[in-house]
Amino acid sequence: MGLSLKKTSTKILASASLVAAAAAVAGMGTYGAFTSSTSASASVAAGTVSIALGAAGNSLSIPAAGVLPGDRIERLVSLVNSGNQNLNAVTLTTTAPAPATVLTTDAVNGLQLTIDACSVPWTGTAAPYTCTGTLTPVLAKVPVVGSNLPLSNLTSLTAGKTDNLRVSATLPTTAGDAFQGQTSTVGFSFTATQRSETVK
Repeated sequence: MGLSLKKTSTKILASASLVAAAAAVAGMGTYGAFTSSTSASASVAAGTVSIALGAAGNSLSIPAAGVLPGDRIERLVSLVNSGNQNLNAVTLTTTAPAPATVLTTDAVNGLQLTIDACSVPWTGTAAPYTCTGTLTPVLAKVPVVGSNLPLSNLTSLTAGKTDNLRVSATLPTTAGDAFQGQTSTVGFSFTATQRSETVK
């Protein structure tokens, strides 16, 4: 019995046609997909945390001389929230650069610091100053040199607000002869802490 070449070649041609048809269908799937896109952008601006000592009525840099036991030194300063964000807290650090003296190193008999706020600007051209509005304690009596002292009852925790502060340093009546003729310089540094994080 002889081999028929006609049947074999027909099968090969039929198989080749099927492969070509499958490739054509696959190609149609690649180029026939639907697409869509869109975009958006949002502006993000960081807030500003800033406090400043107001120029008006700021008398912290005025020196005091001839202080005796029982005397109180009063100085005025405006604490301004000049940023655009509310604050969680403001603290005060006071320092006394060398050479240190008993005025600032004696925590009991040395200078004692207190701070009060007035709801309106203080009146008077010199100490003692008077508050014609509401008087609020900001810092209870502490030794004049301290670190990170928390200040309370501040309206300047709110952006754009100002506190009218009276900073007082008293030399106790218990200060003895060792205090005579002593000189010290006290530096004041106010530090603001940003408000708590929130969802925008």
